[in-house]
This record gives sequence, C-alpha cells and structure tokens, in this order.
Amino acid sequence: MKNSLVFVLLLLCSFSSARRDRDKDESQPCLSDIHAALRDMTATLTEHKMKIEQLQRGNKAEPRVGHVAFSTSLVVSGTQVQGPYSNFKTLVYKHVFTNIGNAYNASTGLFTAPVKGVYHFEFYVAAEAKGHSLSALLMKNGGRVVGLYEHQTAGFSTAANGVTLILEANDTVYVSMWPNNVIFDNENHHSTFSGHLLFPMSPVSPLELALTTVEASPAGCSCLTIT
Repeated sequence: MKNSLVFVLLLLCSFSSARRDRDKDESQPCLSDIHAALRDMTATLTEHKMKIEQLQRGNKAEPRVGHVAFSTSLVVSGTQVQGPYSNFKTLVYKHVFTNIGNAYNASTGLFTAPVKGVYHFEFYVAAEAKGHSLSALLMKNGGRVVGLYEHQTAGFSTAANGVTLILEANDTVYVSMWPNNVIFDNENHHSTFSGHLLFPMSPVSPLELALTTVEASPAGCSCLTIT
C-alpha cells in the first residue's frame, strides 16, 4: 500500500512538472511578440514626438497674426469718375475706413495676405450710364476670380459681388476695372472694396498629430492586443 502511494505521488509530480514546462514553452512566443510590438510602439511614439517638436519650433518662428480686416472706397472726398480706359486698370481705393492688420495698401490698391487662411472679399461699384457699361473683376495674383457687370442706357447703375478664398501668405487680391467701362464714386462712398480673415490655416495641427491613434497587434498572439 505504501509503495502504491509513493508511485501515485511521483506520477502527479511528473505530470505537474511536464505541464509547467509546456505552459512555459507556449508562453515564450507570445511574450516575444508582445516585446516586439512594444518596441514598434516606442519607435512610433518617438517619431511622433520629434514631429511635434519640429512643428512647435516652426510655429514659434511664424509671426503671430491677430485680426485682419479692411474696408475702403475709391475717393476720400469730392466726385470722381474712373474710366473709360483702353486696358485693364487696377483700382486704388484711397479712402480707408478700417485697415486692421495693415494688410491693405492704399498706394497700390493691393491686399496682401499676412498668413495662410480663409478670407472673404466683397466689392461694390456704381456708375452713371452715359453710354458706358459698369464692369470690374476681383483678381488674385494676377488671375481673374469673380466679376460683376451692369449696363443701363440711362440713369445710375450699381453692381456687387463677393467670394471666399483660401490664400497663402503673401498672395495678393485687388479689383481691376474692365476696359471701356466707367466707375463712379463721391463722398457718399458708393464704390467700395472690403475683406477680412475668417480664420488662419495650418498645414498640420500638432494636436491632430498628437492624437493620432497608434495601433499594434502582435501577429500570431491571441493573448494580448495593444491599441
């Protein structure tokens, strides 16, 4: 009886030892995959940290721009008729109601974007007919964007248009008068050009980059999923 009991105990110990060895062997591939996944995550997070630091340095180098808005009319006082001209003519709006940010140049008629962003522009023109049409274009960097046109055989005519644009820093926007047309203005400021920055734009947001989800799932390992 005693010998039988010793044999059973030896058998149980042998079974227990074999099971521990099997579990240890099975756990080794899984732990190896977990360590590999953690190394990949660490490398990815380090790369993201470096990109964030580069963006932060770039943001510090860029000039800080607050509000940008301007509103102008053609003449300061008196009465003036522009045109007709044989070629396109850039309109220089001399009377400045507002020029927050100093992005509009009253000497050239050009608005220069201080930063990349979304801007809105409007322009209104008026004229007495007298056999000529009323026509003008909003220009961006020398290219036509939107235009307006009005023709009456007699009396006083007006026209208006507006547009929202994405501008890069140093892009220019201005109003150009169509050839053989006329535009009128006086101290009541019928012909105006206005615009403002709706909001600036950044190529990549550091916050968006920081919130990027890093997912790693060890291949062949069902015991752990890292997200």
